[in-house]
Amino acid sequence: MTPNPLEPDPETLKRWTDTVVTYALDHVAGLSRMPSWDTEGADAVVRAMHEPVPEKGRALEDVLARLDPAVTKSFNAAGPGYLAYIPGGGIPTAGLADLIACFTNRFVNATPPAPALAEIEKVTLGWLAQIMGMPDGANGVFTSGGSISNLAAIVAARVALLGEEFADGVMYFSEDTHACIPKAAKIAGFPERAFRRVPVDARRRLVVADLERMIADDKAAGRRPFLVVANAGTTNTGAVDPLPEMLAIARRHGLWAHADAAYGGFFRIAERGETLLPAIGDYDSMTLDPHKGLFLPYGTGVLLMRDPEALRRAHRSSAAYLQDVTTDQPLGFTDYSPELSRDFRGLRLWLPFQVHGVAAFRAQLTEKLALARRAYDALRSEPLLAMVDEPQLSIVAFSARPPAGHALDANAFGAELLRRVNARKRVFMSSTTIEGRYVLRICVLSFRTHEERIDDAVTGLLEEARALAAGVVA
Repeated sequence: MTPNPLEPDPETLKRWTDTVVTYALDHVAGLSRMPSWDTEGADAVVRAMHEPVPEKGRALEDVLARLDPAVTKSFNAAGPGYLAYIPGGGIPTAGLADLIACFTNRFVNATPPAPALAEIEKVTLGWLAQIMGMPDGANGVFTSGGSISNLAAIVAARVALLGEEFADGVMYFSEDTHACIPKAAKIAGFPERAFRRVPVDARRRLVVADLERMIADDKAAGRRPFLVVANAGTTNTGAVDPLPEMLAIARRHGLWAHADAAYGGFFRIAERGETLLPAIGDYDSMTLDPHKGLFLPYGTGVLLMRDPEALRRAHRSSAAYLQDVTTDQPLGFTDYSPELSRDFRGLRLWLPFQVHGVAAFRAQLTEKLALARRAYDALRSEPLLAMVDEPQLSIVAFSARPPAGHALDANAFGAELLRRVNARKRVFMSSTTIEGRYVLRICVLSFRTHEERIDDAVTGLLEEARALAAGVVA
């Protein structure tokens, strides 16, 4: 009998596992010494990936050697210097959870195939609802991230408040809301005319008086307002919309209140976190990204619901081939989600919570808030920089202010400053545009980022801004 080549013998499997674990441990051990980004020369690596499908296998060591340049020539999102976009990090215990989940390969999106494992996800989601201040009975689903979470929330609100005919529905969100909100709404069937982009104030927070006025105007015009989306930390600047006031408006007008807390929500568990995100636990639904605020691997999102049955009513379907596992009770998370087949995402959070406890995450999040304040305090007195706002969470946003008569205008000065600082490769930052201004961002959200690397960012910014102002060529 020919041995099954896909089923290695125990000795081979152990050797392969040891090889991969060694590779992973060496990678993690070197993260602090790696550049914060390195895509120079990546084109050659990209070209090297093009090859015919292998007819025969090759040694695992050779495969890893082929993979390693592709890992190296990338943004070092797991490293301490990654201050761009919204960092995650990928804590090692979550990697161990994924290893277990992939090896055991149990199906958890329906309850009957793995009842206790499905319960792990339900319990873990209940923990999240509890620490976010939601009432008993609140629960939800694990998703791939904020985009799918927001989509599911919009669909739930649409079904609950508009029914089958929803062409005249209207939803409201600030002009700084993440692009995935209108994108999800379009996927859910809403045209552009259904969106109301509410102005923001000087701190980039939604203006509640404008929200109230827009709702009243739409009602008077015969349209059906149904959804208010509040930001619990915008991607641009980390701004937190006035959560209690927006919730009160939604309740007064009978609208669904959804909090997009993908980036900032977990700061509620930091020290004094309830003051940063007041009333968020009273919202009807909430998007969270554990692959941001809890440092898990990419692809770990959550949607929490005050009334999980509203989510089930919007997503439940039936299929004859599932009759052997279908009862009067919910089939499982597939009844609450756009997905049927998916990985065992909940283990990525359950296992780290069990090993570390919530206190470890609280300490990390509290530190990130302090580090953002440290960067802000060090930069705000520099005349070549203009702060957008003091950090409301862990993002520091600022634009350039070149000296009078400089060859570069403010936007070009800022872009060149970012290029120079990133070229040092100790930190990697990103930018955005706000009302025509080029804005640099420091986003602190990696569990590996501490004071030393924040000080590197500050030093780089101050030195390069002053050199650029003096006309020193880099």
